[in-house]
Amino acid sequence: MKVGSARAAAAGWVETYARPEPGFRGAYFSGSTVGLPDDAELPPTSDIDVVVVTAEDDPPAKPGKLRHHGALLEISYLPWAGLASPDAVLASYHLAGSFRTDTVIDDPTGGLRALHARVSRDFAARPWVRRRCEDARHRIESGLAAIDASAPFHQQVTSWLFPTGVTTHVLLAAALRNPTVRLRYLAARDVLADHGHLGLYPELLSLLGCADLPAERVRHHLDALAATFDATAAVARTPFFFSSDITPAARPIAIDGSRDLIDRGRHHEAVFWIIATFARCHTVLAADAPETHRALTPPFRAAVADLGITGPADLRLRAEEVTRFLPRLWQTAEAIIRATAR
Repeated sequence: MKVGSARAAAAGWVETYARPEPGFRGAYFSGSTVGLPDDAELPPTSDIDVVVVTAEDDPPAKPGKLRHHGALLEISYLPWAGLASPDAVLASYHLAGSFRTDTVIDDPTGGLRALHARVSRDFAARPWVRRRCEDARHRIESGLAAIDASAPFHQQVTSWLFPTGVTTHVLLAAALRNPTVRLRYLAARDVLADHGHLGLYPELLSLLGCADLPAERVRHHLDALAATFDATAAVARTPFFFSSDITPAARPIAIDGSRDLIDRGRHHEAVFWIIATFARCHTVLAADAPETHRALTPPFRAAVADLGITGPADLRLRAEEVTRFLPRLWQTAEAIIRATAR
């Protein structure tokens, strides 16, 4: 499917299902497809991210991934209060990129286009780029500091993994790139290569624990994840914010997308999302199928052990390693900012 056709399907979903809702304030595209031309091919391992803006301060749970007219959409809701301040949007590394270009799908009040006009004008200004990098760095620091050693192990892994992965977002924000989620390490590698800092990349992989992990081990863990994923999707009932990522509709992204990376020789770049999805599956299983959770824990433990993590003490040490790395990361980000911002 072409990107333009998928966008048209998304716009149709917004008109049919979102616009009639009370409090509807508009909708816009977000995520990895922002900036792609309409005639680009949309890989089957990608979806179209749509953000529905609502006047409600407490919006409904996001529908998540769904099929509409053949396109895989990822629908989420955002209160208008989160976009009301253009300065706050410019300083947010996960919001600003959506308004760098015209991503507006529907804008009954004109507020989204006004926001786009301001953000697109100042997006590349050096003070704002640095603010967004600081936003990402703060997310690393606060996330690592919040790891709860008393939580179930799969939750501790999640609490360590995502802040560690935000090291890539500091670099992507510095380079004015989209802070992609699943492909963050691949994108960060490209940024470092483009700016002559590829020597930093093995350090990012070492912090994740996969710098020396061979492709056959990553493929083995993906096969184990596939079995866990299917078992989880079959029993999932309790709603989590990521629930739509653990469904048959999401399998092409979670499983096939990782397999594609391995087949392309980018097995290190597949590790982040394999571990993230593994941990999320066990969060669901612990709530909805405790016996299955216990039965499928060994493959998850084996995957994490291959990253050098066997328990809370390892997670604490790895969090400290990430924290010690931040000054070097920041030095590289500053160099990239000097080359990209104005």
